[in-house]
Amino acid sequence: MTSGTAALQERRYRILVTGYAISSYGTFLNVVALSLYVYAVTDRALAVGVFMAVRLAAGFVAGLAAAAVLARWSAKGVMFWANVAQAAALLLLVLAPDGFRTGALFAVSAVVGASGTLFMVTLRSSIPDMVGEGRHTWANSLMVSGRSMAMVAGFASSGVVVSLLGYTAAFLVDMATFLVCALTVLLLPMPMGPARSDDGKDKDDKDSKGGQEEESADGSGRRRVPAALVALGAVPVLGLMVALRGIDALGSSSHNAALPVYSTELDADNPAVFVSVFWCVWALGNVLVQQVLQRYTKRTGRSVGALGFGLGTVAMSGTFILAFAGLPWAATVLVALLAGAADGLTEVSYTSHLQTLPSPLRTHAFGLSATVENLGFGVGMIVVAAALDVFTPLSVVGVAHGAAIVLALVYVARALRGRGAAQAQEAQEVQEAVPGSEEREGKNGEGESGAGPASGGHRDGAEVSGG
Repeated sequence: MTSGTAALQERRYRILVTGYAISSYGTFLNVVALSLYVYAVTDRALAVGVFMAVRLAAGFVAGLAAAAVLARWSAKGVMFWANVAQAAALLLLVLAPDGFRTGALFAVSAVVGASGTLFMVTLRSSIPDMVGEGRHTWANSLMVSGRSMAMVAGFASSGVVVSLLGYTAAFLVDMATFLVCALTVLLLPMPMGPARSDDGKDKDDKDSKGGQEEESADGSGRRRVPAALVALGAVPVLGLMVALRGIDALGSSSHNAALPVYSTELDADNPAVFVSVFWCVWALGNVLVQQVLQRYTKRTGRSVGALGFGLGTVAMSGTFILAFAGLPWAATVLVALLAGAADGLTEVSYTSHLQTLPSPLRTHAFGLSATVENLGFGVGMIVVAAALDVFTPLSVVGVAHGAAIVLALVYVARALRGRGAAQAQEAQEVQEAVPGSEEREGKNGEGESGAGPASGGHRDGAEVSGG
C-alpha cells in the first residue's frame, strides 16, 4: 500500500468517525429525551421499561442476523441504510398523530435498537478493510474517543434541549445527526450495492445460513456447524472472551441503574450533580487513555492484545465498585477517571482482538458479541432494578462487577497460559532452525529414528496464541 493510499484511507476514516460521533451525540441525547417522552405520553413508568426492553430485544435479534445481512449487502450499504432507517423512524414519530404516538414510539425503539446494532457490528468488523493491517488499535481508539465525547455532550445537553426547545426539536436534532452520519458513509471508497461474488446466489445463500459443513462423527454424512461457533473456536480463549464481555455488560447495567439512586442518596436536592460529574470525568479518562494507546501503538507497532482486555476488565470493575463506596469527592473523581481509562482500554483491546479474525468469521464474531452484550445488559437491567429495591447500590454493584472480576481473572490465567505455550513453541522453532542441531541430536542418541524436527517429530501442528 502506497503512502498516498494510506493517507486517503485515514482521511476517509476520520470523516466517518466524525459522522459516527455526531450520530452518537444524537443517540445519547435521545436516550434521555425518548425516555422522558415515553413517560409523558403514557404516564406509566412501566412503559419506560418496556420501551427499553423492546430496544434491547431488537438489538439482540439484529446481532444474530448481522452476518446474514452482511453476506447479502455491502458494509457501506448496511451502514448507510441503518442511519437512514433511524432518521426515518424519528421523522415518523414527529409526524405521527396524537392517537398513534404510543405505537410510533415503540416502532422507533425497535428500529433504533436493530439499526444501531447493525451499524456497530458492520463498523467494527469492517475497520480492518478501511484502514489496513496494523492500524486496528489506532482506528478503534479514535472511534471510542469520538463516542465518549459524544456521550458526555449528549447527556449534558439533553436537559437543556428538551427544556428549552421541546421534544420535537430534540427528535429533529437526532434525525439530522443520523443523516450526517449517512452522508459520511457515502464518502467511503467502498461498493454500495449487494455483496455478491462470482458465484452469485450460491455464495450468498451459503453465507447467509451462517455455517460451515464438516464430516459427522460416524462418517455417515455432513452436518452444519454455526459460523458463530466456528468463530469462537478459531482463536484461543475467544469464547471465554465473549462470555466475559456479556458479564461485563451485566456489570455495566448495575452501575447505570445504581448511579441515579446513589446520587439521590448523596444529595436529594441536586441528584444530577454526582451523575453529571461522574460521567464527565469518566469520559475524560476514556479519551486520555485513547491518546496513550494511539501513541503506544505508533511508537512500538504493537497493540495491547487480548491480555489487556482481561486486566482492563479487572481494573474497570474494581473502580466502578469503589465509586459507590462513599469515598471523599477527590477520591471519587480519581476513581471515575480510572474507570473511564480502564473502560476505554477494554473496548479497544477487545475490538482489536476480534478484528484479527478472517473476514467472514469476523462478522459472525461481532454479531454474536453484540447479541451477548445486549442479553447481558437487558437481563442485568431487570435483575438490578429489582435488587436496588432491597439492597444498597454498593452491594448490588459489588456483586455484579465482582462476578466480572472473577471471570476476568480466569480469563487472564488462561491467556497467560496460552502466551507461555506460544513462547515455548517459538523457542523450540528457533532451536530447530539452528544449523547443526540435527547432528547434535544424533550424537546424543536423539532423532536417529527419523522423528526429529525435519520430519515433524517434535511438532503436533497446534498453533497457540495467548493474545
